[in-house]
Amino acid sequence: MDVSERTLDGENSVRRRSRKKSMSGTASGAREHMEQLQKLQEKDPEFYEFLKEHDNELLQFSDDDVDEDVGTNTEDGDLQLDEEVSEDEIEEKEQKSSKEVITTSMVDLWGKSIQESGSLSAVRSLMRAFRTACHYGDDGGNESMAKLSVIMSSTVFNKIMLTVLTEMDGILRNLLKLPASGGKKETITDLMATKHWKSYGHLVKSYLGNALHVLNQMTDTEMISYTLRRLKYSLLFLAAFPSLLRKYIKVVLHFWGTGGGALPVVSFLFMRDLCICIGSGCIDECFKGIYKAYVLNCHFVNAVKLKHIHFLGNCVIELLGVDLPTAYQHAFTYIRQLATILREALNTKTKESFRKVYEWKFINCLELWTGAICAYSSESDFKQLAYPLTQIISGVARLVPTARYFPLRLRCVRMLNQIAASTHSFIPVSMLLLDMLEMKELNRPPTGGVGKAVDLRSILKVSKLTLKTRAFQEACVISVVEELAEHLAQWSYSVAFLELSFIPLVRLRSFCKSTKVERFRKEMRQLICQIEASSDYLNGKRLSISFLPNDPAAASFLEDEKKPASSALSKYVVTLHQRAEQKNNSLMESSVLVGDESSKFGNEISESDEEDARKNEDGDAVFRSSWLPGNDSKIKQPTETKRKRKKQQKEKAIDDDVVEDLVLSSDEDLPSSHSPSARKNDGTDHSPPKQKRKQKHRK
Repeated sequence: MDVSERTLDGENSVRRRSRKKSMSGTASGAREHMEQLQKLQEKDPEFYEFLKEHDNELLQFSDDDVDEDVGTNTEDGDLQLDEEVSEDEIEEKEQKSSKEVITTSMVDLWGKSIQESGSLSAVRSLMRAFRTACHYGDDGGNESMAKLSVIMSSTVFNKIMLTVLTEMDGILRNLLKLPASGGKKETITDLMATKHWKSYGHLVKSYLGNALHVLNQMTDTEMISYTLRRLKYSLLFLAAFPSLLRKYIKVVLHFWGTGGGALPVVSFLFMRDLCICIGSGCIDECFKGIYKAYVLNCHFVNAVKLKHIHFLGNCVIELLGVDLPTAYQHAFTYIRQLATILREALNTKTKESFRKVYEWKFINCLELWTGAICAYSSESDFKQLAYPLTQIISGVARLVPTARYFPLRLRCVRMLNQIAASTHSFIPVSMLLLDMLEMKELNRPPTGGVGKAVDLRSILKVSKLTLKTRAFQEACVISVVEELAEHLAQWSYSVAFLELSFIPLVRLRSFCKSTKVERFRKEMRQLICQIEASSDYLNGKRLSISFLPNDPAAASFLEDEKKPASSALSKYVVTLHQRAEQKNNSLMESSVLVGDESSKFGNEISESDEEDARKNEDGDAVFRSSWLPGNDSKIKQPTETKRKRKKQQKEKAIDDDVVEDLVLSSDEDLPSSHSPSARKNDGTDHSPPKQKRKQKHRK
C-alpha cells in the first residue's frame, strides 16, 4: 500500500470516529430530553397539559425519532465521505440552523410564567424578544444581532410590543422593590447602591434603550402616542441614565414640534411629567430645548398655522410653570437677546438688522414672553420682566413707522394691552394708535378699489397696492378702535380717567372732521360717545371723594363697579370682541390656504387629550398594522418631504420679513413685487424666489 493511501485511510477513520461521537451525543441529548418531559408530567401535570394544547410538537418525541435521526445522520455521513463540501454551503447551513422563530404562543407562555411565578428566565426571554423586535430589520453590522437571526411576523411584533409596554413597568418595579407608581429622583439615587439594582438594572436600561430605538423607527402617530403613554409610567428610571435621558428629551421635542394629530399633546405631557419627576436633572435642558423647538416652528405664519403656533406657545408657558425660579433665569436670558437684536437695529439702521427684528421669529418670541408674563404676573420674579419687555415691544412698534407695517404695530399694541391688564400697570399705547389715524393712507380716498379682505393676524407687512384698497383702510381703522377701546376700558375705573382720556378725545374728534369716509366717522363717533359716557359717570363719582390722587385709597376707587365691568367702555369692548371673533371666523372659512395636518388642533387641549386617551387605551387597536421596523422606504420618504417643506417655508418667511427700505416715509416704499403679501393678495407673481432669480438672469 502506498504512503498516500495509508494517510487517506487514517484521515477517514478519524472522521468516522468524530461523527460517531457527535451522533452518540445527539442520541444521549434526545433521551435526556424525553426523561425531562416525563418528570415534568409527574411534577406539574397542569403545565404539561398546557404544553400539550399549545405546543404539541414539543411533546411528540420518542426513541424511534432518535433512531431515525441517528440513522439519517449515519447515512448522510457515509454519503458525504467522498463529497467535497464547499465553505459557502457550510455557512448557509449554519445560518439556517441559527434562525429562530418567535411565535405568539411563546410570548403568551412567557407572560403567564411571569404572572404566576415571577420567573426571571421568562423576563429575560421576553426582554430578548423585545430587543429583537425593536432592532428587527437593522443592518447586520452588529455582531450580536448577526449571530441570532430571528424570523418574526408583524403579528408577533405587535404582540411583543403590546405585552412589554403594558407589563414591563410593573415587572421592573416588582423586581426592584419599588412602589407600583410614582416616585422621586432620590428613590432611584438610593436604589442604585443596592444589590437589586446591580442584579436587575441592566433590564431597565435594555427596556428604555430598545424602546427609544423603536420610537425613532416608528412612522404611525397613534403607535408613537401609545408607546409614549406607556413609557411615561417608567420616567423615574431615566434618572439613572443621563445619556438616555438626553436622547429621550431630543426625540420627544421632535415629536412635539413636528407631529400630527394628538402626538404633540402626548409628547408635551411626557416632557412635563419628566420635568416634575426628575426635576433639576432635566429642567434646564427641557427649557432650552422647547424654546429652540418653538423658534424653529414659528418662522412662517399663515391663517392655518396660527393655531398651531398658539398651541406651541401655550405648551412652553405651561412647562415654565413647573419651576418658576429656573424659568425666570431662562426668560431673562432670552428677553435680553431680543433687546440686543433691537438695539443693534436702532444703532446700525441697516437692512439686515431691520430684517432680524421685523420677522415672524422675533415677533412670535415677543408674544411668547408676553403670554408667560401674563400667566405668571402674580409671581414677583416674572412681574419684574414686564418693564424690559414693554420697552422692547414699544421700540419694535416705532422702529419703522410706515403704513405698510400697520399689522405689526397693531400686534405690538395688543401685546402691550395684555401686559397692562395682567400687571395692572399703565402703558401709554394711545399715541401709537392715534398716530396711525393721522397718516395720509387712512385719510385719502382708496384708489386701489375694494380689494380682498385683509387678515391682519397673519401678516406683518402689506404691499403698496393693498395699502390703497378700501378693505385695508377699514381693517386698520376698526383695529385701532378695538385696541384703543381696550386700553381706555382698563382705566375707566381710575380716578385719573378724565385726564387720561382728554387727549385721545381731542384727536378722535379731529379725525372725525378730517376723514371723508362715513363708515370711519360712524365708528369714531360710537367710541367717542362711550368715552364721554364713562368720563361723565366717573366725574360724578369724583365729586364725592375727599382723598388726593396720590392717596393709597385711590386704588380702591370704583372697586365695586370694576369687578362686574359695568362701565360703558367695558360693555362696548365686549361687543367689539364679539364682532372681531365673527370676522376672524369668516376669514378662516373663506381662506383657501392649505396647512399641514400637524397645524390643526382643537380649541381645547384637554378635549383632544381625553379623546386620544380613549382612542389609545386599547393597545390592540393601535398595534394592528403590518408595519415592521427597518423599512427604509417608509421612513425616508416623509423625512425628505419634511425637509423640503421646511426649506420652502424658511425661504418664504425670509422673503416676507425682509425690510426693503430704511426711509421712514410711506411714499418711498419699494414696488409691491418685493412683498410676498402683495403677491398673495394681488395675484402678481406666485413663483418661488429661486425661479424669480432665474427669470431675472434670462431677462
